[in-house]
Amino acid sequence: MNFTRWSARLPGTQRRAAARSAYTVSPDRRGEGSVPAARAGQPADQPPSVPVVDDLRVREVLDHVPSLVALVHGPDHRIAYVNDAYTAAFGPRPVGAPARGALPELDELGLLPLLDQVLRSGKPRTVKSRKAPDGRSYTFTCTPVSDGHADGAAGGGRGRGGRGRGVLVFATDVTDHAEAAERLRASERRQRETAVTLQRSLLPQELEEPDDLRVAATYHPGGTEAAVGGDWYDVITLGGGRTALVIGDVMGRGVRAAAVMGQLRTAVRAYARLDLPPHEVLQLLDGLAMEIDANQIATCAYAIHDPNEGTLVHASAGHLPILVRDEQGTVRRADEPTGPPLGTGGWMHSSGSIPLGPGSTAVLYTDGLVERRDEDLDEGIAALERALAGATGTPQVVCDRLVRSAGVTPDHDDDVAVLVLQHPARKGPESELFRNAALELLGGVEAAPRARAFASGVLTSWRFPADLHDLGVLAASELVANSLQHGTPPMRLRLRRTDRRLIVEVTDGDDHLPRRRRAEPADESGRGIAIVATIASSWGSRRTPGGGKAVWCEFTLPKPTGS
Repeated sequence: MNFTRWSARLPGTQRRAAARSAYTVSPDRRGEGSVPAARAGQPADQPPSVPVVDDLRVREVLDHVPSLVALVHGPDHRIAYVNDAYTAAFGPRPVGAPARGALPELDELGLLPLLDQVLRSGKPRTVKSRKAPDGRSYTFTCTPVSDGHADGAAGGGRGRGGRGRGVLVFATDVTDHAEAAERLRASERRQRETAVTLQRSLLPQELEEPDDLRVAATYHPGGTEAAVGGDWYDVITLGGGRTALVIGDVMGRGVRAAAVMGQLRTAVRAYARLDLPPHEVLQLLDGLAMEIDANQIATCAYAIHDPNEGTLVHASAGHLPILVRDEQGTVRRADEPTGPPLGTGGWMHSSGSIPLGPGSTAVLYTDGLVERRDEDLDEGIAALERALAGATGTPQVVCDRLVRSAGVTPDHDDDVAVLVLQHPARKGPESELFRNAALELLGGVEAAPRARAFASGVLTSWRFPADLHDLGVLAASELVANSLQHGTPPMRLRLRRTDRRLIVEVTDGDDHLPRRRRAEPADESGRGIAIVATIASSWGSRRTPGGGKAVWCEFTLPKPTGS
C-alpha cells in the first residue's frame, strides 16, 4: 500500500497547495538563470528554502519516531502500517489484517470502539494513561486520515462506509508520569490512613454511660479522595446526676486538623471537671484555640443535661444548632445563642436552654451530615429535622437512620460525626429506681434536725440498706450544716436516686465554693466537707446560673443480688 497517499485531517492540510507555491520555484524560472537569494540583497547566511511537507518521506520519519504509531483503514480497521517503536513494544503485525485479531493490545485497552467513533465522526480522540500489556502506560491519540487518491477530496469516502478512510493511532509513553502519579496517590493514601488512625484514636473508644441518659455516636471519615478532617464528640459525666455533651469540628484537613482536635477534646474534658456553665467552657476553649494555632479555627457546641431541671443548657461557637425531639415527635432547634468559632477571640459567649424531659431525644452533629454543594445549608438542616421527627428506637438506631437519610456513603466528601442522646420515659418497676425528693430550708437552728429527719424518712421509704441509710443521713446533715454556717438563704436539700447511685445535694444563695481542708485538733469547724469526702464515693461543687452554689456528694448503690 502506498503510505504517502494518506494524509491526516489536521487543521491546515487543505492549504498544502499554497504552502508548496510559497516554498518552491517554478520550473519555468529555474531555467532563466535566476539570481540566488543572497545576491538579491538578502543576508548571505539565510538558510536554504524549507522543503514542502508533502515532499518529506513521511514513512522514514515515522519509522524513527520513538512514540508508537499505527495506521489502520476501513470499517474493520485493517493494518496499513506500524512503526519500529510499535513493533519493538508489541511485536510485528501483519499488514492487511483486521485490528480485532491482529492488534489484541488495542482490543484489551478498549480502543477499538474509540477507533469506530473516530472513523464515524471524523474527529480526533484521546485517552490518557492506559496501562498496556507490556506493563508501560501510554496516552493514545486517534486521528482520522483519508486517502486523497481514493476519495478525490477530503471527506469523499464518507459516502462509501469509510472505504479509503482510516485512523492514525499515536501512543506516547507516559509511564514515568503514571508511576509518579501513583506514588503520589499512595503517599496521600498513607497520609490519610495516618490521619484517620489518629482521628479515631483521639475519639472516645467507649462513651461514658450516664444514669439518666442513653447515648450513641457514630463517626464516618470522608471518602478515599478526601483528607480526614477534625470532627470530634464526647460525653462527660459531671457528677450530681449531670452530664456534659460536646461536639466540634476543626476546620482544615489531614493530620494537623486531627492533632488540633485531640488537644481541644482533652481541654474540654479538663474544663468540664471545673463544672462551669457552657459559655464559660467555650470562653476558655476560645483562648486555648488561639494559643494552639492562630490560623486554625474550630466550631463547637457544648451542652449540660440536668435531670433535676429537665433541661439542656447549651452554648455554641459557630456550630450547627442542636435538634431536640420531644415525646410527641415535635422537633425544635436550639438556635440561640450562637457565637463565632473558636480561635477568633474577642467574643463573650452566652448560654441558652431547651427542654429535654423524659421521652425526648437530642441530636448533635457536624456539617458533613447536612451540608451539600448543590443546596442551601438550611435545607439540609430541615431535612434532618424531618428525618428526626420520624426516627424512633434506641439512640444507635436513630444514629444509623439519620446517617442513611442524609445519604452518607463510604465515599462521602466530608467527615460526619453524630451524637444522639435520649432521656427515657421510665414507667412501671423501672420508675421506682429513679426518684427525687426535695426540702426547702429557711435557715435557723431547726434547719439541721429537719434535714436529718427528712433524709431519714426518704431513704427509709426508698428501702435502702441500713448502712447506706445512715451514710446518706450523715452526708445530708453535714452539707446542710456547712450551708447554714457559710451560705445564705434560700437553701434547699435534694435527694435523688438512680439505678446506680444516691445523690445528696444542697444549694444556697452564696457563690463561695467550699474546699476540703485539713482541720487542726483544736478547730471547732472545717470538718464537714472532709467527712463528706471520706464517706462518699465522690463530691463536688458548682456555681448555679442564678447566683449561689450547689454542693453534692454521691454514694454508689450495691448491685442487686444475682446480677
